[in-house]
Amino acid sequence: MTAALRPLDAGELGPCNLDELDGLLPANTPLRPAAVLVGLVPREHGWQVLLTKRTAHLPTHGGQISFPGGRIEAGDRDAVAGALRETHEELGIEPALVRPLGLLDVYGTISAFAVTPVVGIIDPRSATQPDAREVDEVFEVPLRFLLDRRNLQREERQFRGRMRGYYVFPYGERYIWGATAGMLVNLLERLDRHGFDPADLDR
Repeated sequence: MTAALRPLDAGELGPCNLDELDGLLPANTPLRPAAVLVGLVPREHGWQVLLTKRTAHLPTHGGQISFPGGRIEAGDRDAVAGALRETHEELGIEPALVRPLGLLDVYGTISAFAVTPVVGIIDPRSATQPDAREVDEVFEVPLRFLLDRRNLQREERQFRGRMRGYYVFPYGERYIWGATAGMLVNLLERLDRHGFDPADLDR
């Protein structure tokens, strides 16, 4: 899998989804740097992806499913440090219990962030202690489910006067969409381009 990812020390890139942001932000809006952790957890029943449900009262993306993460602060060495710090603040997972593997492409959001997704392996022994101010729920989704294109849908809705398309992973009663689904699609496409076989997850 690591071969399909951008190196941890890769330089800054512009968002891979600039066309999707067209008309959603004022022209020349500066995007603030942010980072999230795409956390992979090895379980006896297979690899899982760690996700959170944001509390409903948050000013942006309240109630939505997301990766742990947030704005990169001045004291963060890089996107990796930012993602690990934010994950610790939101979920209580110690940075030492995460092994970063690589980066996905930078993803632009309608809240004017340029998000760098950091893919890393979380020690399965680590316990989560969610910050109730930001996190309503922590759960895991099988990586195999997210790598199966039969579980991926494309939907449309009216947004700011225009029909907009977006990706969706319906998972039981949960609805994974927006930026989170877009980053997962980027992971899926990168693995496809490098000939990754999901069967390798069982080896």
